[in-house]
Order: sequence, then structure tokens, then C-alpha cells
Amino acid sequence: MFGLWPHQAEAAGLARHGRNVIIATGTASGKSLAYQVPALNSVLDGGTALYLTPTKALAADQLRALEALDVPGLRAAAYDGDTPYEERAWIRRHANYVLTNPDMLHRGLLPGHARWSGFWRRLRTVVVDECHGYRGVFGSHVAQILRRLRRVCTRYGSSPVFVLASATAGDPGAFAMRLTGLETAEVTTDTSPRGSITFALWEPPLTDLRGEGGAPVRRPAAAETADLLADLVLGGTRTLAFVRSRRAAESVALSARARLSDLASDAASRRPPASGTVPAASVPGTDPADPVDPPGPTSGTDPDAGGPTSGTDPDPVDPPGPTPPALTDLSGKVAAYRAGYLAEERRGLERALRSGDLLGLATTNALELGVDVSGLDAVLIAGWPGTRASLWQQAGRAGRAGQDALAVLVARDDPLDTYLVHHPQALFGRPVEAIVLDPGNPYVLGPHLCAAAAEIPLTEEDLEIFGPTSKEVLASLVDDGLLRHRPTGWFWTRRERATDLADIRGSGGSPVQVVELSTGCLLGTVDESSAHTIVHTGAVYLHQGETFLVTELDLEAGVALVEAGTPDYTTFARDVTEISVLESFRSQALGPGELHFGAVEVTRQVVSYLKRRLQSGEILGDEALDLPPRTLHTRAVWWTLPASAVSPLAEAGLDLGGAAHAAEHASIGMLPLFATCDRWDIGGVSTELHADTGLLTVFVYDGHEGGAGFAERGFARAFEWLTATREAIASCECERGCPSCIQSPKCGNGNDPLDKAGALRLLAVLLSMDG
Repeated sequence: MFGLWPHQAEAAGLARHGRNVIIATGTASGKSLAYQVPALNSVLDGGTALYLTPTKALAADQLRALEALDVPGLRAAAYDGDTPYEERAWIRRHANYVLTNPDMLHRGLLPGHARWSGFWRRLRTVVVDECHGYRGVFGSHVAQILRRLRRVCTRYGSSPVFVLASATAGDPGAFAMRLTGLETAEVTTDTSPRGSITFALWEPPLTDLRGEGGAPVRRPAAAETADLLADLVLGGTRTLAFVRSRRAAESVALSARARLSDLASDAASRRPPASGTVPAASVPGTDPADPVDPPGPTSGTDPDAGGPTSGTDPDPVDPPGPTPPALTDLSGKVAAYRAGYLAEERRGLERALRSGDLLGLATTNALELGVDVSGLDAVLIAGWPGTRASLWQQAGRAGRAGQDALAVLVARDDPLDTYLVHHPQALFGRPVEAIVLDPGNPYVLGPHLCAAAAEIPLTEEDLEIFGPTSKEVLASLVDDGLLRHRPTGWFWTRRERATDLADIRGSGGSPVQVVELSTGCLLGTVDESSAHTIVHTGAVYLHQGETFLVTELDLEAGVALVEAGTPDYTTFARDVTEISVLESFRSQALGPGELHFGAVEVTRQVVSYLKRRLQSGEILGDEALDLPPRTLHTRAVWWTLPASAVSPLAEAGLDLGGAAHAAEHASIGMLPLFATCDRWDIGGVSTELHADTGLLTVFVYDGHEGGAGFAERGFARAFEWLTATREAIASCECERGCPSCIQSPKCGNGNDPLDKAGALRLLAVLLSMDG
């Protein structure tokens, strides 16, 4: 039926013989066929198959691919939040290949398992696609959801084979076992043919503008990416631009469209009359003999460079020739793609990109996953995406038909991005990271034990599936009145839905509704935990290409009121943080100091927001806010230095507080290179004299309740991490510190005090270097 490459055949064969397997190979290596073959075999043998994906877009794409195979007897259907209610009963009764996501499995299929009894009884294969996305707290939740799934299957007499697909990952077999709780074989040798990728590291230049503390301002990565996207589209290059947030996707698309319109207008205004005798300047991209070359790597340090070529050659001394045609306005060929759009809008954008109706798409990592958008020529990546695995996954979206392709990593104003463009050896020729998750986190395990008890009362025999800490966590759930313990097991007796206890994507409480004040129209929603930073009063809010200003955030009512506006700036919330040590789990010597990993309590409060000009990054102001504090119990890594080590530095005139503060900011920026996380997943606190340690102390903590494993990974690799932190500070060409090395956009203290030279000396002492 299919011709398979060796790695596809190996994975399919293992699954066919009842082995759980993970296939971890590169983008466009045919992983889909490796799991479709065993899943379709299950269906053809009279069984059922369950397909899990992190996103609805990927499920829709897989469904389209399955339908195109035209397999007799296949009844495939997507069952997710976009599925009409009138279709759901049919799917439960008749579908034999169900495509869904962890959210729907958690809230719909497992709690309503009795209505799916026929499906569970015949379940033979569970496909877990793009499983490298299941990391950190989200991955820990998914691990427990899969354990609940296994338990429900046992209830109905089935024992399905798990087939996992991942981008290249470190130690994929061990990760698959942590995720599923089952022994898993791994297939990692990629035997598929592929074209080459030219990879450029692009650092935007420093400008003449000055920010906080007189620090030089680097041109924003979003503005640089928008210009690159416009130039590539102008040359007919089909391009994806990956950005870090929904707001950035809208902003990059808007700026690229505006640039393309301006280029077309400028070309039209310079074009002479048809009867004129003065030749016009040639416009690159309008003549097949004069195409716009895709951008190549640049150091970005030349103040006259100003980023990529504008596509409008200012040299008017062209030889006489035929009048060039007017430059076509290609602004309609660029769009944004992100979560929050309606399902039909997302599907329409995917079709337009595949067909070529769109040449450029600014997207969040929603399109990092395996949605088929083949035929792309280039990928722009605005800022380090968090892991090498994600970097190569995003870069691999270009050249998917085997052709050569271009990938450009555009550095943000961030210590890690600065480090990477100056140390390419940290990216290339290095293995990708192992995926970090902790299913035993009590803040994750507890809610899922409640959900499992609500599905089917828990017994002693069930506890092995949930891990060694489950009995201790069950005792605390009983003490808290969430479960009742009887001789036959543990029972959920409340009227509320137990699944509501588990917030699997970390969205917080009830979402805040974003409402347009003048019309009463609901524009969208924002996670409660993000509302303080995204829709605070005065925030700039973007929605489907339109810009709004938040006039009021009412946390009690759960509403943010907005008005349409056209500000030339964006906003960044800033917070202040206090931290208390609850317990040190592990400690070790680090130079003359000590390194610790343990439990902490963090109190954070958003106190103000910065206004930063869109194109230049110039700071326009810092506005105060009055929002309530939030408390977090989590895990942290921290280091201390004794008075004997820091006294000589103080006597030499070093600002110890500023040095520690700068080292804290830079180390937060660098940790994602050593722990599979994002800078926004972690936070930090530094002080010259901390109340709990009595010493100069720098903390870096997980930004998730109960911890996420990031700080623990930092503890394990502290010397490498802090050495790279010092190198990142030293690599930056600024004199006194800037956002590329020691300044943080989140800092509630206005990045004051900060001491770049002091941070270098302080870290040298900690690492026992010659400073």
C-alpha cells in the first residue's frame, strides 16, 4: 500500500508487533506515515485508533490527509472544540479513527468514558504526535492524562500500543517513558532525502537612540523581521516568519504590509510618464534579470547598515533602457496566523499559504508543528524559540519538498540571543535537548488523581500507574476534603467537575473578556494569569490587524474594556518580586560560594508598564499601575557568596547590588539554553543581603506553581550555565549594559541599579576565574 523509508518501516513494524515506539527524526522526514500505517492497520483489523495532537490545526490537517488516502472502511473524525455538537454523537457511535487534543481528552472523552465504551473496548493504537511540545508543566499534565487514558482502557479490556512522533530530541526513549509511563523503543535514524538549508544569524544594529540608564537601543527584532519578510515577499519568496507572541504576529504582518505598500507607492511616484525621456531607477524585484536576493548573514554592527536591503536602489544613474513596469502592491500577500482566530479563518490561511495566494505569513509557534505547508522557500525566526529542537523544527518548515531553503534567526534584545549570534558553535553541531517534565509534581498530580477518581474510583492497584508519590498526594487530598477514603478506595463526592481542578495549559482562573467599549463587541479573551501583563489599563492590544488601547481592566468582573486607536508604541508590563526560602533540597559548593536548589515562595506584583516606540524601540515613558500581588509556591536555584568573597569587591568600589542584579538578569536570559524552557517561564530576584540567607544571593525560579523542572536543570548544569552567562555579558558591544546583555523588559526596578563590569567580576569570583 505504501512505499516506506527504512526509519518509517522500523517504527511501523515495532508498533505492529505490539511495541510502544517513539520516532524522533527531522522535519519532513515522513513521521506521519510511520504512525498512520499501524493506526490504519488497527482500523482495518476491526479496531479503533486515537490520534492526539497539541493543536486543532494539526488535527484538521491530519484528517484531510487521511481522507485523501480513501481507505475503505475508515471513518475518521476530529473531535475537539470546533466540532459541532450535532456531529459529536455520531463520532462517539461510529468513528473508528478519532483525532483530538489533550484538552478534549481531559475534559470530554475521559470524564464521559461510558459514552465511548465501544471505542475504548476496540482501541488498538494511540498516536501522540508532535510530542516534543509536551514539556514543562503542560507536558507533566499530559503525562497524567495519558495515565488516566491507560486506566480507562484497562477498565474496558484494551491495552493499546502507543506510537509517539517527535522532532529530534535528546534521549527520546526515556522521555517517552516519562510521558506515557511505559517502556518505549526509539527510532532516531533519519533515512529521508532532503535539501540543504542556508542558515543565517542576523543581529539588528544598535541605533543612536538611548533607553533606560542611557543604554543604547537595538532595533527591535520584530521590526527587522517585518522588513525581511517584506523583502522576501517582494522577491517572490514564500516565507514563514515565526514570532514569540500573538501580538508580535499581528505587528510583524502589519509592518510588512505597510512596507510593501510604501515600496509600491514610492515606485509609482518615481515612474516617469510613458512619453518621458528621463530613465527611471530600476526597481529590484520587477525585472526577472534583477531579482531581490534573499538576505544573508550580517553582524548588524554597522550603524549605516540599517538592516536588510530596502529593495529600492537609490542610485539614479542607470543606463537608458525601457521604462520599468509599476511595482505591484503585494501587501495583500502577507497575513498573520495565531491562536484566537476562528477555525474557518485559520483553515483559510493554511489553504492560502499552500496555494501561493499568500507569500508571507507571520505566525506564532502554532505552525511550528506538522501542518502541511509544503513548498516554502524561507523561514524567519524572530528570537530564540527556547530550544534547539524548536529552532530546527521551525527552520525545517522551509524546503519541505526536498528543495534548498533559507532560514534566518533574528536576534532579540536578549542575553541569550546575543550569546548565540556571537557563539554559533552553541547552535550548530550540538545535540538537541532532552525534554523536561515532572509528572510527579504534586500540583499536577493532585488534580489528576481527583479527575481519575471521578472517572472510576481509585484503588490501591491503580496507584502504580500514577507514580511513587501518588499515595502521599492522595492523603493530602483526603485531608483537604477533595477525596474520601473508603476500604475499597478513594472517591470523588463533590458536585463540581473534578477536571476543572487541572489547568493543563497554565491559563489560570476564568479568562478575562476583552470588550470594545463603544460597541460592546467581544473581541476575544485573555488567560486570567496573563491579564495583569497583557490587558492592564493603558496596554496596547492587537486583534486581527486592528490596534486597541485598554481603557480599564476590571479583575472582579473579568472584563477589559478597549477602544480603537493608532498608537506608535507598544507596551511592556513590569513587576517587582519578593522571595522567601521555604526549604533547600540540595546544595553544593560553587567556587567560594554555595549553590542551592529548593522550595520558595514568590510574591509578584505588576507595578508599571513601559511605552516603547514600535520601529525604533525608544522608551517613551513608564506609567504606574495599581494591581494586586500574586503569590507563587515554586522551585528555585540560587547561589550565595560569603562576605569574605565580596568584601574585596566592595572595597574596590564595586556596586554589589547592581552587579548581582545584572548577573540575575543575564542568567535568566541564558537558562533556556540549558533547561528546556522560555525566558518568560522563569523569573529571578537578587539582593546584596537576603533575609533568609544572610548573604549576597541570586535566585532564578520556575514561574509555575509547584515548579516545572527548569530550576532543577539549572542546578545540575550550573557551572556551564553561569560560565555562558558571563560570556554573554562580555560579548555584548555596549559599554555599560543594554537589553542585549543585562537589562530586562520585565524589571520593576527600572533596571536600576545595574553594573555590567561588576557582574563580570562577581561571576568571575563565583566561578573561580581570573576576573
